[in-house]
Amino acid sequence: MFLHNLKYEIKLVLRAKSFIIWLMLFPIILGTLFKVAFGSIYQNETFDTIPVAVVKISENEVFDEMLTALTTGEQPALKAISEEEAKAKEMLFDGDVKGILYVGKTVELSVSGRGMTQTILQEIVGRCRVYETVIRDTMATDPSSLEAVIKELSTEVDACREVPVTQGNPDVYVQYFYNLIAMVAICGCNTGLHVSIDNQANQSVVGARKNCSGTPKSINLTAGLIGSCISQGVSMIFCVTFLRFVLQVNFGGNLLLLYLCSVMAGCLGVAMGFFIGSVGRARFEVKVAIAMSISMVLCFMSGLMMGNIKGILAEKAPWANRVNPVAIISDSFYCLNIYSDYRRFLTKVLGMGIYIVIFTILGVLFARRKKYASI
Repeated sequence: MFLHNLKYEIKLVLRAKSFIIWLMLFPIILGTLFKVAFGSIYQNETFDTIPVAVVKISENEVFDEMLTALTTGEQPALKAISEEEAKAKEMLFDGDVKGILYVGKTVELSVSGRGMTQTILQEIVGRCRVYETVIRDTMATDPSSLEAVIKELSTEVDACREVPVTQGNPDVYVQYFYNLIAMVAICGCNTGLHVSIDNQANQSVVGARKNCSGTPKSINLTAGLIGSCISQGVSMIFCVTFLRFVLQVNFGGNLLLLYLCSVMAGCLGVAMGFFIGSVGRARFEVKVAIAMSISMVLCFMSGLMMGNIKGILAEKAPWANRVNPVAIISDSFYCLNIYSDYRRFLTKVLGMGIYIVIFTILGVLFARRKKYASI
């Protein structure tokens, strides 16, 4: 009897229009739009040469040599424009240059604001002052070693090697695809909602038939939940496969764990929908509206519509990201991609497991308490 009901539930879910639209077609459409919008932004991001105005107060041969090195090459750090002080200030005010270099016995920097560009300029000028001091001291004390000193200074930066922060994909825009997978998972609440509704005699004809049959409600609920989780797992595997192999989204990390985590996330969506459907006696349409509204709000708070909202919540209300199931799902993908150890990933998986258990237990308790005077 259990296997018969399980097969029936799987067929019922797979034939539902809402399942085809929300869990199959919608990820394809939205994922394709994300790929078109964000696919090449990270690869095309480059360092822009910083324009600066140079006001010469007196000759400084040492700095002139360093400025030449900074303004030449395939990707120079600076673009120097020699101007009078009045013109330079006007250009700085209009935003044509990011800073003014006053070149005399020492080099002084003037900027009009605070930001990353101004910080880079301050670092460059500070490093140039140090180099200039070393070179002048060497010229005064031991001119014969000047060439060796200049060679050491020029190779100092080369002594630093680039070490990647992570072995995963550092593209910040991949978070939108994490949240897309999380949205598909949480939209599984529709299938979980049907499990609850189809076991309530006052909500559907199928529910009335099931309550009149000799099959225990526990078997109907168990078969419905397992069947919905299997169907939702299929949609999650389809979604991840389409994003990874068709759209070529680099998720980094362990692909097998990504699939398993996605399936578990789909079960979380089913459990949440089952809980919502079991609470109260509202009509089916009302419960669907409630479930979808909650899902979209949670997706928004996780960063699906606005990428930096999670950072804002982390600053203003840190608890929001910790209790939001959609944020937990997307964070699990992020941890799997970025971190080499699985400690943070397993913490997020544990959070999903706790939600699944809580929603399922509460849903069963509410469903088993429903009694009918007549059917």
